[in-house]
Amino acid sequence: MSLDLRPDETRGSYSTSPTVRSTWRAGRAAVLLGLVMLAVGLLIVLITPGGRESRHLDPADTSLAGSKALAQLLRARGVTVDRVDSVEAAVAKAAEGDRLLLITATWTAGDSRLAGLRGDRLIVGNPYLTELAPGVRTLPGGSRERSREPECPLPAATAAGSVFIGGSVFSGPPGSTGCYPAGKGWTLVSYPNAGGTTTLVGSGEFMTNMRLSEDGNAALALNLLGTAKAITWLVEPEQPAVGDLAGPQGRSAYDLMPPGIPWAVGMTAITVLLVALWRGRRLGPVVMERLPVVVRAAETVEGRGRLYRARRARARAADSLRAGTIDRITPRLGLGSGAGRHEVVAALAVRTGQDPQQVGAALYGPAPADDAGLVALAGYLDAIERTVSEH
Repeated sequence: MSLDLRPDETRGSYSTSPTVRSTWRAGRAAVLLGLVMLAVGLLIVLITPGGRESRHLDPADTSLAGSKALAQLLRARGVTVDRVDSVEAAVAKAAEGDRLLLITATWTAGDSRLAGLRGDRLIVGNPYLTELAPGVRTLPGGSRERSREPECPLPAATAAGSVFIGGSVFSGPPGSTGCYPAGKGWTLVSYPNAGGTTTLVGSGEFMTNMRLSEDGNAALALNLLGTAKAITWLVEPEQPAVGDLAGPQGRSAYDLMPPGIPWAVGMTAITVLLVALWRGRRLGPVVMERLPVVVRAAETVEGRGRLYRARRARARAADSLRAGTIDRITPRLGLGSGAGRHEVVAALAVRTGQDPQQVGAALYGPAPADDAGLVALAGYLDAIERTVSEH
């Protein structure tokens, strides 16, 4: 039997070498992703003012979330505004005389030093009031910030009218006045304390630079704060930006970097992009190719048998038959793969009831002298295997 292994010339051939189009098709996603990341980075750098984050309700912050506009209005009225970012500084300012304490920091809720200060106090957006405002309870859920009518007799609120307010919702102690209702509580509560008046507002959004000019926001803020001669404005402590970290002789951290660092970072980014394009390439579509010939297993066995017969390799054929039989019957006899000759013969003789010498000669004896002996050996081995399988 001859096998024709020549390729079929009628079928088409396909090139697996990458082309310019296939390379671009495979790497365009990485290129577009790199361009988008570069654009986003440039946009962030351009829209970030000086790399500094905005500070909410800070009288020195000019961003939309800050309150510098309100501080300027208060100073224009002759009110002294002192910005502090620690409890120690607030206590020290209180020792200077009659001052209003404005608290926009939330981390001071449980500090008893502030609770012991006498005078008026305005607490903004702080739901934790156990020490600062005893008797006031914060209701669960809060409220959405929107324009609200005062609906109360408090002069500061009625004169201001509609205000953009919300946030925490309070219920006040006996004798308190609640304004700007939300649900079952109020977003502004005012009541007298031992040394002045305590006022709480659910959020300070109406005091920010962005909202101060809307509705009656400025009027309410000035009515609550403008009657004081001096204000101690306690804010969240400022977190320095990376560019503000001072080094020796006033130089920033960027000034202390070696001049080759930016160049090295840029070259590293380009190298990573090139490696991604190189390793991410495709070699083209998978080509399905049929085998030239299909040879059945029976034909393979017959072909090998003809080769043995032509070369008169009876010993080789007998060894193949015996090895196959031993491999198949050994597990059925309960023996391991390393079982010796005597163990296999003894177990097989017990299982089949045949003479151990006859079984040993069939499995381990000399090679047959002629073709008839080889055929007889094959039949005997087949009969032994059938007997073992049946029992």
